[in-house]
Amino acid sequence: MRVVSGSAKGRPLKAVPGMGTRPTTDKVKEAIFSMIGPFFDGGVALDLFAGTGGLAIEALSRGMEKAIFIDMDPKSIETVRANLKAAKLEEKAEVYRNEAERALKALAKRGVVLDVVFLDPPYRMKNGDKLMETMHEKNMLASGATIVLEHESGYEYPAEFGPFACVRHAVYGETAVSIYKYDEHDAASSEDEAAGEAENELDE
Repeated sequence: MRVVSGSAKGRPLKAVPGMGTRPTTDKVKEAIFSMIGPFFDGGVALDLFAGTGGLAIEALSRGMEKAIFIDMDPKSIETVRANLKAAKLEEKAEVYRNEAERALKALAKRGVVLDVVFLDPPYRMKNGDKLMETMHEKNMLASGATIVLEHESGYEYPAEFGPFACVRHAVYGETAVSIYKYDEHDAASSEDEAAGEAENELDE
């Protein structure tokens, strides 16, 4: 694996020792960034199941101002730190060992607002949409934020839910990538409509 493009282009990235993680291949990584970028003018990224950290490191290399890396596995955290050092991007990164939900609560308390989120939970969990809803409820997403959800190709997440709409979907063998856009105004208007309908029912 390597950094595909940007300031750290060509820098090699280590894999996490053992079989517990599925690093995103360079081919899939390149496809993801052609869909969401390919380059950025600042912003904050979150890599919630960071693994090697390859996705958010790629985002930093392509112009993101800051990235936050979260993973529960100590080996993953060591690998992320080594890869950030190899890419010379340590100063733009925060790395934490934590469980996903707890990490979101901690970041929300700090008032962190995210522009791009990379979600690659273990395939057995299938909770990507719940984590996205948590970020919405905690006001953690900038309007127009992009969420890149990697999941098992045999599993389908909803095309739309709440303020999230899937704008791209691609399958690469056993891996699928669903890219969602966040629109808080859509959520507010749908909530207003629901409230209006409830009031009408009460009037009747």
